[in-house]
Amino acid sequence: MNHAEYSWKIILQVILMAEKKWINFPMTVNGLTVEARFTENAVEKIFKPFLRKLSELREITDRKIVAYVAAPPAVGKSTLVQFLEDLSRKNLEFTNVRALGMDGFHFPAEYLKSNTIEIDGQKILLNDIKGAPETFDVDALQIKLREVRQEGTDWNIYDRTIHDVVFDAFSVEDDIILIEGNYLLLDEPRWTNIRVLADYTVFVTAEPNFLKERLISRKVQGGKSREEAEKFYLTSDSKNVERILNHSAAANETWELQPDGDFIKHEDDDEEVVIDEVPAEKDSET
Repeated sequence: MNHAEYSWKIILQVILMAEKKWINFPMTVNGLTVEARFTENAVEKIFKPFLRKLSELREITDRKIVAYVAAPPAVGKSTLVQFLEDLSRKNLEFTNVRALGMDGFHFPAEYLKSNTIEIDGQKILLNDIKGAPETFDVDALQIKLREVRQEGTDWNIYDRTIHDVVFDAFSVEDDIILIEGNYLLLDEPRWTNIRVLADYTVFVTAEPNFLKERLISRKVQGGKSREEAEKFYLTSDSKNVERILNHSAAANETWELQPDGDFIKHEDDDEEVVIDEVPAEKDSET
């Protein structure tokens, strides 16, 4: 999509936005009070049917259910899954959902600052590409996912006040675990070991130009100049966005974030769900 087409799409979305019924939802995300906003249609036609599906899956299996919401950065994954958790707990028809993030499985800061990776013949410090797939401890995440599917586990978090991982920050014993992350469906070696541990998956897509503006604005709000934010986008964020959008495996459902903040569902993307046992360790890729 070129710039002119994208601009017209935004104008159309603004027009349609006035016709939609929006609902504000006060909630706490990452320790901060925010007011999430979703349309009534998204809640009733996308989010509630999704929670209903997870509840049904829990009823037909004798272990915990693990679901993923995978998406590029700047889609608002943390807010979305926290809202889905809150929604599940306010409706008696749904089994309670526990929302978690995968950011706690970054390698520790000390490791990132002392190890390199070779990219295009050059050695790059991992800390300089923090947030890329190579900066995550995929093996540790795989172990935790296997544990949480069975008896529960202690979950890592990423503390943004110290910019580092906190190991085993809290216990997770819930029947339905909803995990958000950029690379949960990445169709690349080692990450496929993560993908197969989900019982149900959602991929949230969005227009790259829309994500670009959100990512740059987020960096500016964080204290960077517009020039610094654009440079970071070109050297880091844009590469991650492209990798996620172009190299993620198909999900059971695909949702699309619209420029006005609404969600639509790609109805032709639903896949049949088959509940399997946890893949054996010896069958995992290395």
